[in-house]
Amino acid sequence: MTDDERPPILADKHYDSPSAFTPESLLREARRQKSASIQPVPDVCLLDPDGDIVRQLQAEGRARRHDGWVCYHTDLYVLEEGDLTLGVIGCAVGSSFAVLVAEELFASGCRLLISMTSSGQIMPVQAPPYFIMIDRALRDEGTSYHYLPPATYSDAPEALIEVLEGAFDGLGVPVLRGATWTTDAPFRETDDAIESMRRRDLLAVEMEAAALYAFARARGKPVVCFAHVTNQMGRIEGDFEKGHAEGTTDALRIVVTAAQCLVGIDDKSFG
Repeated sequence: MTDDERPPILADKHYDSPSAFTPESLLREARRQKSASIQPVPDVCLLDPDGDIVRQLQAEGRARRHDGWVCYHTDLYVLEEGDLTLGVIGCAVGSSFAVLVAEELFASGCRLLISMTSSGQIMPVQAPPYFIMIDRALRDEGTSYHYLPPATYSDAPEALIEVLEGAFDGLGVPVLRGATWTTDAPFRETDDAIESMRRRDLLAVEMEAAALYAFARARGKPVVCFAHVTNQMGRIEGDFEKGHAEGTTDALRIVVTAAQCLVGIDDKSFG
């Protein structure tokens, strides 16, 4: 099949070619327009697609806005948790937005990126809410195909998953390990599609992991994604309940534990 015969999402990708439009050039122009100096972001950053963690930290007075974050799309907040300084960005929902922000974060000094996204249950392993450390994600979205050639899954950086194996056992919070389904179209999660994903032993559905892991592999960057299983896709009454403080207390404990385990891991593991 020639490029002219392929769907546009698969044609003319040239994976080894550099991009003409880079996050560095965007940051340069944003600083120029805003008369801002270069201020690196924290080494460890968190994507919080639902925004619940950011809102809870603001309500508790625990997060301050990072004035040097010049990107047009989001605000970056900084949390001090013991010896850990964590940058947090809320409401970057979906594969394309999450990877756009990830590109900008790593171009701004981030050295480890964690994502904590809410997700819908596929395999009824237990009643929500609970968490999944995502070790691979089915690529039913568009962004990953701009970073890596076609394949069924995006795999997490193996070095990260190995380090984190068993790291959450003492938290008293259920953290499973497994695979998820990443989709760009949550309102096209049909019964037939859900059953198909269940036959693949996928645990949950979310909107970012496959793209973030493709970015991680293509760029050689450390990224780890967690799914907070909070719902059954609205198919029962009283769905979408996340627990105490919208689940942010447990979610943040998992994020901080992961960050503490992974800080300083050799970047060469991800090339």
